[in-house]
Amino acid sequence: MMAFLLDIITFLQISFSTNIFRINYNKRPDLIIFVNGLPLVVIELKNATDENATIKSAFDQIRTYKATIPSLFRYNSICVISDGLEAKAGTISADISRFMTWKSSDGIAESSKLVPQLETLILGMLNPCILLDLIKNFIVFEKDKKQDEKGQTQVFTIKKLAAYHQYYAVNKALERTLQASRKGGDKKGGVVWHTQGSGKSLSMVFYTGKAVLALNNPTIVVITDRNDLDDQLFDTFAASKNQIYQCYQMNFWQR
Repeated sequence: MMAFLLDIITFLQISFSTNIFRINYNKRPDLIIFVNGLPLVVIELKNATDENATIKSAFDQIRTYKATIPSLFRYNSICVISDGLEAKAGTISADISRFMTWKSSDGIAESSKLVPQLETLILGMLNPCILLDLIKNFIVFEKDKKQDEKGQTQVFTIKKLAAYHQYYAVNKALERTLQASRKGGDKKGGVVWHTQGSGKSLSMVFYTGKAVLALNNPTIVVITDRNDLDDQLFDTFAASKNQIYQCYQMNFWQR
């Protein structure tokens, strides 16, 4: 993905725009964040004083942009929607249920409910350093398929973005790994606890991707306690570029 090259271009060229990017069909998105001239983040804001303004209407507006000005999303990494009270972020392939709230601006504690969600998202996710880290290391693509009414199978690509808890947990885990593995380190990593359905597999993928770069391409061993989870994790990791192996026998590790 082109965004993966951002760190070798110019780090500081991030600009916020409300009126310099007009396209055909007389469409003008509320806010676009440019990185090195590329429109990577599209933000749709609704007026909190308008009783008809909802988070869904903001999502529907993004969907309208996708249909009428698809070129705007050629380099898009993240879409943000807000009704003035709620604020959520997702990708161009996500439905509204997969747009997630960014609940912490510092990765230490969740923001107070008295703080507007949009403020937390701007201070957290849209912080320049965090935004570039997300684009480079916390977006993955997966293939999925479904059958239409005629019984024909369609294969399509899903773009997935890390949630706030995955982002902060992975970076904290990597920081601890680097401390433990350096000369004089205690060789002890740690534990990241997830609830069911909160994205453990993707957290492992994100962590592995960063660890491979930070630790000079180490061998990563993933251990599971269930066969179905083993297959699931293998499929998730299989989209990576590096070669992976699925081991069924313990004596493999005695070689």
